[in-house]
Amino acid sequence: MTLVLVDAAGRPLGALPPYDVPEPWWQQVGAIVDEARRRYGVDVAVLRLLAGDRPEPPGGHVTYLGEVTDPPAVPLTPAPVDLTPHPLRAPYAEPGGPARSVDWATGELRRLGRPVTAVAQHRTWNLSAIWRLDGPAGSAWLKQVPPFFRHEAAVLRWLGAAAPTTAPTLLAADDTGRLLLDHVPGEDRYGADEAERAAVAAEHHAVQLRAAGDTAGLVAAGVPDLRGPALAGWIRDRLAPHDPAAAADLLAGLDDRIDQVRDCGLPDTLVHGDLHPGNVRGDGTRGVVIDWGDAFVGHPAFDILRLTETLDPPVAGRLLDAWAARWRADVPGSDPERAVKLLGPVAHLRMAAVYAMFLAGIEPSEHAYHVLDVPACLERAAAAA
Repeated sequence: MTLVLVDAAGRPLGALPPYDVPEPWWQQVGAIVDEARRRYGVDVAVLRLLAGDRPEPPGGHVTYLGEVTDPPAVPLTPAPVDLTPHPLRAPYAEPGGPARSVDWATGELRRLGRPVTAVAQHRTWNLSAIWRLDGPAGSAWLKQVPPFFRHEAAVLRWLGAAAPTTAPTLLAADDTGRLLLDHVPGEDRYGADEAERAAVAAEHHAVQLRAAGDTAGLVAAGVPDLRGPALAGWIRDRLAPHDPAAAADLLAGLDDRIDQVRDCGLPDTLVHGDLHPGNVRGDGTRGVVIDWGDAFVGHPAFDILRLTETLDPPVAGRLLDAWAARWRADVPGSDPERAVKLLGPVAHLRMAAVYAMFLAGIEPSEHAYHVLDVPACLERAAAAA
């Protein structure tokens, strides 16, 4: 990767010599920061992606913009870089932005009696910037998100009151998308097996059952309302700038399909929106669900479909059967199996609309993260239908 540097005022300084980092995922910047310090004695805050030599992550040769307080001692290579402001640029991707956010977080922790002795940047991209803050009282995480994810704080407040320990503890939040979260021990459970996914599904069912009685409160707090017909309109609006021809038949029948789903009798509730095992953090015996920025109020089937979508059919079938049995027991007379069948194609269509929303809300230099996701999800939706 290549790191092009600017000073705190945004003046270009040049580029460090290219170097390798072990992580192939472009949004992971911890190793970039560590290697810049180890190799060149430079303390840098990575601001944003400038370019990559592949159409999408991972891997390849990637160029980032980074901010330093003082020019490094190592000679820099002249590097032309377009520093024109962009209206969709995140505050944390601007010079001075990371420092302002870290100052806010350390101030909040100090007020909580948790002084900070070390700060480490872990991630930055169009969906979030994340720092770890350590001190004698333990660790906390600063997460800053763009406008389309700012309801995450409202979701975490609701979960903290209604279903404590099922999500990260929200220590503080502001109106710029900054969230200060208490540390959750363990690791992200990308490799979760069937038993672990079953446990996640069972605990999440209890959360959704509780939330089904408070959908009005969640919507009033700012959680997106994608119940029934609102979902169809939301999908169409976001896909309009794209070419949804692959799923044209599904889109044409979407309202009728959603009416049939409503007839299945399941209640609307809080939906995580991206409930894959990587968004569960724990030790393999119990997990905490993280990253609630995709959350909305809508049909509960979307989460079990996401949790099972990459599994072999027999495994997915067992998890879906258990999910349906829970809902039948709690909502007598409902037809969860039919709801899942009807919403299977819609789940892919919704994800296409989510990626389209991302593209509409980020600057063009970062489109590579998502631009191929919209057509891929549309094709999956058409195939599922």
